[in-house]
Amino acid sequence: MPRFVVQSKVTGRFLCPSPTDGTPEWVRELREAGGGVVTDFETALELVHEWSEMDEPVVVVDLDRLGTANDYTEGTR
Repeated sequence: MPRFVVQSKVTGRFLCPSPTDGTPEWVRELREAGGGVVTDFETALELVHEWSEMDEPVVVVDLDRLGTANDYTEGTR
């Protein structure tokens, strides 16, 4: 099952559903986002559309891609 987080390219914060009530929130540390990681890309895009600022660039990160042969390297972003 894939695991996605939304990250601000400006502040580095992560946008994820709160593990307690599901309300999206920005958190500073990846370990704080752990309980709110989303499991499908469409849900991650919905978070971006509904909760990110229009002028703040964000990126959706597939956590299972990190540290693998398919890692985010130049030309594959």
